[in-house]
Amino acid sequence: MLINCVAYRDGKKLADIEVAQISDHISRDDTFVWVALQDATPAELAEMKQEFGLHELAVEDAHHGHQRPKIEEYGASLFTVLHLVEPVPGNLKELSVGEVNVFTGRNYVLSVRNRSQQGFLGVRERCEREPELLRHGSGFVLYALMDAVVDRYFPILDKCESELEDIEEDIFTKGTARLNIERLYELKRRVMVLKHAVAPLLEGVSKLHGGRVPQMCSGVQDYFRDVADHLSRINSLIDTIRDTIATAIQVNLAMATIEESEITKRLAAWASIFAVCTAFAGLWGMNFEHMPELKWTYGYPLALGTIVLSCTLLYRKFRKAGWV
Repeated sequence: MLINCVAYRDGKKLADIEVAQISDHISRDDTFVWVALQDATPAELAEMKQEFGLHELAVEDAHHGHQRPKIEEYGASLFTVLHLVEPVPGNLKELSVGEVNVFTGRNYVLSVRNRSQQGFLGVRERCEREPELLRHGSGFVLYALMDAVVDRYFPILDKCESELEDIEEDIFTKGTARLNIERLYELKRRVMVLKHAVAPLLEGVSKLHGGRVPQMCSGVQDYFRDVADHLSRINSLIDTIRDTIATAIQVNLAMATIEESEITKRLAAWASIFAVCTAFAGLWGMNFEHMPELKWTYGYPLALGTIVLSCTLLYRKFRKAGWV
């Protein structure tokens, strides 16, 4: 679906144009065209390929989707894949992963958004409010799109950090070890989704600042360096969270082991108490003819008293040791 197709000249919006007019505008040196598509059909991609002269391998990747974040050069053009990570509506603890493919040439930008409801109208408005920067052309638009995608990672990461802090507060609460481990593994899975979106992109952005960079990015290297800095911060935070999650899992496993040990000690203590009862009962239950206590008037009360006294002494000892 075509979202918009706009021509720009000298950093200012020239007009909304038809797809058939694209080739007329990009033939001018002082004009570039910015097209946005959502869930594009093969026919729409084929039409854009013809209008912009896109590389067939890049178009094939955009058609199939589910690509790893990357930045690839095809002659004088760039093909960029960004992951759009967002909470699932109605279930904020689940993350869905969309994708935006950006084709960038000297005088055109084509963005193709798939499997995501997060649009980029705000990015276009921001660029149009800054004509002095939009004069840099397609390179600045690519930066603006990348910056918007990367900035959307921060709230998700902040939520993961807050949830991790909540779990850490419950680590030493008895009876919560199993639940904590389940929550930690769910959190770890979400953090890995972010990791898969950030780490490859960090590698790719390094091609756009410093050293030899594509011509359309030569005037905005500082902006791409800022994106790389944001990605580096996010990547470091992700690694820190992953290490903390691993430590928290180990602590929870240790707490579960300690709780099991406490249960084992309690069972052993009560087993010892009942074993004393069983021992005395077995001894006096033999009913030998020549055992003198069988003829005693107070033999039965004495036997019960001995059992009660022995069990009481054991109970107090185990109680003092914290086993019961």
